[in-house]
Amino acid sequence: MGSGSKIVYWTSEALCVVLFLWFWFALPKQLFTSPTSYVVEAGRGELLSASIAGDGQWRFPASDREVPEKYMRCLLAFEDKRFFSHPGIDVLAMGRAIRQNIKARTVVSGGSTITMQVIRLSRRQSRTVRQKLTEMILALRLELRHSKAEILKLYAANAPFGSNVVGLDAAAWRYYGRPAERLSWGEMATLAVLPNSPSLVRPGRNAGLLVRKRNRLLDKLVESGVVDKATADLSKLEPIPGAPKALPQHAPHLLNRFKREYASLSKEGVGTTRITTTVDYDLQLKLSDLLKRYQNRYRSNGINNIAALVLNVKQGSVAAYVGNIFKPEDKELESHVDMISAARSPGSTLKPLLYACMLSDGFILPKTLIPDIPTQISGYSPQNYDLGYDGAIPADQALSRSLNIPAVKMLQTYRYQRFYDKLKQFGLSTLNRPPDHYGLSLILGGSEVTLWDLSAAYLGMARTLNHFNDHKGRYNPHDYDAPVYLKKAGDKVFARDKRLKDEETSLSSVTDFGSIWNTFNAMEEVMRPGEEGLWEQFSSSQRLAWKTGTSFGFRDAWAIGLTPDHLVCIWVGNADGEGRPGLTGIDVAAPVLFDVFRQLPAGPWFKMPKQMMKTYTACKQSGYKAGEYCTDRMQMHGSPAGEKTGLCPYHKLVYLDRTGRHRVTDACEQPGMMLRRPWFILPPAMAYYYKSKHSEYTEPPALMPGCEEESSQQMMEMIYPKNNAMVYIPVELDGSPGKLVLDATHRYTSAEIHWHIDEEYVGTTQHRHQLALQPKPGRHTLTLVDNNGLRLVQVFTVLNKAL
Repeated sequence: MGSGSKIVYWTSEALCVVLFLWFWFALPKQLFTSPTSYVVEAGRGELLSASIAGDGQWRFPASDREVPEKYMRCLLAFEDKRFFSHPGIDVLAMGRAIRQNIKARTVVSGGSTITMQVIRLSRRQSRTVRQKLTEMILALRLELRHSKAEILKLYAANAPFGSNVVGLDAAAWRYYGRPAERLSWGEMATLAVLPNSPSLVRPGRNAGLLVRKRNRLLDKLVESGVVDKATADLSKLEPIPGAPKALPQHAPHLLNRFKREYASLSKEGVGTTRITTTVDYDLQLKLSDLLKRYQNRYRSNGINNIAALVLNVKQGSVAAYVGNIFKPEDKELESHVDMISAARSPGSTLKPLLYACMLSDGFILPKTLIPDIPTQISGYSPQNYDLGYDGAIPADQALSRSLNIPAVKMLQTYRYQRFYDKLKQFGLSTLNRPPDHYGLSLILGGSEVTLWDLSAAYLGMARTLNHFNDHKGRYNPHDYDAPVYLKKAGDKVFARDKRLKDEETSLSSVTDFGSIWNTFNAMEEVMRPGEEGLWEQFSSSQRLAWKTGTSFGFRDAWAIGLTPDHLVCIWVGNADGEGRPGLTGIDVAAPVLFDVFRQLPAGPWFKMPKQMMKTYTACKQSGYKAGEYCTDRMQMHGSPAGEKTGLCPYHKLVYLDRTGRHRVTDACEQPGMMLRRPWFILPPAMAYYYKSKHSEYTEPPALMPGCEEESSQQMMEMIYPKNNAMVYIPVELDGSPGKLVLDATHRYTSAEIHWHIDEEYVGTTQHRHQLALQPKPGRHTLTLVDNNGLRLVQVFTVLNKAL
């Protein structure tokens, strides 16, 4: 071979390599880059909501489902009958097209295969001979990269269907209001012919031409044996679509949530704007209808908005998501606002979390007595909803009755800084200010939470309790992960439960198993509204741990309830924050909660994590661990941390004379002659209110005359104002200055108390020790002296400001 021949040979080789490389890399990795609609589907693929793409087109992302059989048959009969046998170019169809075009002296047929049409749709180039040749080459390359089924999916997802509709899925919904899988032969035939000339043939225009094209295709299907003649004749009678239909909007707020979170979800592998969620389609629709009925009822009171979230506890996933009633035509309702994501005051819904934390950290046992008396802490004076006082109440009853003063007393003991840190661990993302900003009001709704975060906190507790047996007493750190609503996005499947090895589990959690068990049982005792109050009389009733909440000013009404299987959270109010009379958790949110639970299957209650709990011998009257003077005892299961709690401080040994009618001391009676009796004795202020609710409570007998008296602190107590308190003098409705009501209590109701302010006598009281005065602004010294000469001295300051 000569040198010239070698050059020609190597040049030819190089040219072949270049052509091969061009051919191999000619197709971009992603053929179609146009923006797609956001599409949200329910768990079985039902369409919940969708939004138009960024370029104004209804273009659904490609689905991983197969192209419907009917559409494939219609498409192949109309466009490419040898699709499954050719390599991307149909030589026979191309030859036929050339003959027809020559005969007609114009282009009447392109001879393009479906593969070539996919290339043309992706390139969007003008139709020239050169572009046609390029499409043919790229079609061959496409056939090497993708299977026939994948090429059909690409075509079905990107073919134009007239107007601003792109893709089979969007066309089925826009023209027929149903998914493509449920279309008839006539409807599928109509959609199969549309991409052939979408600018000429549009539903609503040129109806006759569209009908003729459809009918000719149906005749072809009969000829090829795909359908029988009767089916084709019936299909020809079907009307063609008119104006495009609106797409379903069954979960518009979840759709918007997906849009907001798409950027972060993309980092987790979500590369498509079409997702299959964990939502139960039937439950979602039932819930939407239920909330609309309640909203219609509440709107007469100016209450416009309502939201509900249902979670599957065992899966940690969203079963229903209704962020608001959806009435976009009524702008005043602000129904576009997703109240599941909105930060609102939680009212009393954080109280169970505090109760669980105090149990888990060893501050209380489940039934420890908590003070419930008039309270003022640094100018902060919480009030119970009923404006009454119990004196002292077991912690679990304080929770079930949602009493504010015991909750504040508990938080004062636990410290709001510690509780703030716990709430962060529970996942509350809206605590964006330091703990001192919230103070003790944190437990009464002084912060803001979202319905999503609140539900996630209780979900974590329920999942933890469900899993107490899974890891040999250890904790799964993922139990407090946020709920998931993605089931599938494209080819990626999202799993909520993670299989953990023992070494990946934790020895501790936000709260322990026993504390959660006690908390849910206390929440179960909350009195249900209306007829639900008799729930225990029905064996089929669902056991339910639940809590309501009402924010200050009647702006937000909450109800949250859970079982081992489901968690439901309800919010009712106005998106603009307007308060309304009667907007309380128990009146407007709780009825919705129980109606939602009626839509859910009932199941068993939580299993008791007995092996993870400790049994305590507790004093029945005080709920503390029983000391030596507790005579009435009970067995109680609680957190192992309860071992750190103290012995009962209210049971004391009392010394009586031989008759048992007087208390004595060694100053007036010989020790050998004394009777020793254990006695349940509360501090004076607690006893004052406690005995009004507990007729069985008895004070110890009075001291025998001549015996040394107890200290004034043991006998008298100031209820209001407390020592070093700062108070305001109220102004009456007519504008005149009001009076400050001083309130005290004495262990013996028959005792007299003589009142002095700044060493000036101002009055005497007996039985009920209250005195109304008008002290001047400034610091004052208050002195109380009883008829036995015992003195109680403390100070208070009247501020120079009217209420």
